[in-house]
Amino acid sequence: MTGRLMLLDTASLYFRAYFGVPDSVRAPDGTPVNAVRGLLDFIDRLVKDHRPDHLVACMDADWRPQWRVDLIPTYKAHRVAEEHTDAPDAEEVPDTLAPQVPVIEEVLDAIGIARVGVAGYEADDVIGTFTARARGPVDIVTGDRDLYQLVDDERGVRVLYPLKGVGTLQLTDEAVLREKYGVDGRGYADLALLRGDPSDGLPGVAGIGEKTAAKLLAEFGDLAGIMAAVDDPAARLTPSQRKRLTEARPYLAVAPKVVRVAGDVPLPEVGTAVPRTPHDPAALAGLGRRWGLGGSLQRLLTTLAG
Repeated sequence: MTGRLMLLDTASLYFRAYFGVPDSVRAPDGTPVNAVRGLLDFIDRLVKDHRPDHLVACMDADWRPQWRVDLIPTYKAHRVAEEHTDAPDAEEVPDTLAPQVPVIEEVLDAIGIARVGVAGYEADDVIGTFTARARGPVDIVTGDRDLYQLVDDERGVRVLYPLKGVGTLQLTDEAVLREKYGVDGRGYADLALLRGDPSDGLPGVAGIGEKTAAKLLAEFGDLAGIMAAVDDPAARLTPSQRKRLTEARPYLAVAPKVVRVAGDVPLPEVGTAVPRTPHDPAALAGLGRRWGLGGSLQRLLTTLAG
């Protein structure tokens, strides 16, 4: 795969679209389609502004993989709407968003935008693996700061992070990360697991906030260096830092595997080139009429053809 690759954290973006576009945007039968149309408008703008050669809508085949839960049971536990023994747990999703997700999937498929999810993995892991395999620059579009860990100036990997709705993007490179967090892409995962993240159910290390985590990483390089310092009486750690890090050893032993995105997901063979014409024009026309996608769909098709 050569040329610029754009990877969409699809769920993150349609959640943003859902909350950024009024639910008065509806299909002819009155069904809300604000997330559908908002996502199409967002993809239109992304393709228009950044002109990727390849485009993949990455999906959560499993938004809360069991292998992560086994390591940290609190992982995303507060977002579980319904537990299942023979399938992934159901995520809490607004009532008027859930029915729009299958429509989004059908529309993307009919347009011909590659849509990839892999059983047992989150979209983040799919993104991480595509990024690891890419031979050209990569733009990752996400409202999830966890993916900052993939930012790599040398390889041309950056994160396009929506700041307001889906209209204003922060182009996140290593300079932005150093200014905001004091770390580069490789250091962001260690910062996140030390600091913790309530939105993902990650406890972090008690008493170690973002600024302290950044200082420790600046001093000792990475998590391994910090833990080596804990065992070195001469290392410059305060007594309370040494105590807290020592008490957090069980968590810190497993947190890296939970927080770091996988780079070895078994991806299916898919065509990732930006589609210039719809994959299934008849199905797409039917979906456009059924859901009243109007200008949002037509603008995107015009941009893709250009």
